[in-house]
Amino acid sequence: MSTSVTPIPPGYHSITLHLSVEGAAAYIDFLKNAFGAVEISRSPGPGGKLMHAQVQVGDSMMMLADDMCKDFGMPPVLRGNLPFHINLYVPDADATFNQAVAAGCQVTMPISDQFWGDRYGHVRDPFGYNWAIATRKEIVSPQEIQERAAKMFGGAKAGAGSA
Repeated sequence: MSTSVTPIPPGYHSITLHLSVEGAAAYIDFLKNAFGAVEISRSPGPGGKLMHAQVQVGDSMMMLADDMCKDFGMPPVLRGNLPFHINLYVPDADATFNQAVAAGCQVTMPISDQFWGDRYGHVRDPFGYNWAIATRKEIVSPQEIQERAAKMFGGAKAGAGSA
C-alpha cells in the first residue's frame, strides 16, 4: 500500500517561521500565554536544550529550537531590535494585543486604526522578537490607500522615492 506524500506538511504554509531562541521551552510557555499557542511537539537535545519544537498559533505552524550557536562555533543569536516583525492576523487585535502585553510584551507601536484598513500595533516580546498584531477592518483600494497615506504624511505619497 502506497501513501501519498504532500510537498507541504498538513497545517503548514509555504513559508513557515523557524526561530532559534535562547530558552526555547520558556518561549513555548510565553507563546501559549500571549497568543494562545498550542504545543504540537518537542524533541529534547543535549544538555536539556530543545533540538526542535512545533507550536501552532492560529492557523499557522511555527518551529523553534534552543539557540545552539555556541555549540557549533557560530555567532550568538541577536536580541532586541531585529529587522523583522512576526505578523499575526487575529479576529480581535485589541484583545490579542492586550493579552500579549499582559504576558510581558513591551509596546513599541500602540494599536490603532491604520490607513490601509487594519487595526494594527507592534509589541516586542521578552525574548526580543517583534510582533505586529492586526485585524483587517475594511478593504481599501490601492488608490484610497495612497490618498490616505498622502493625507497622513502631509501630502507626500507613500512609497515615493526622491529623485
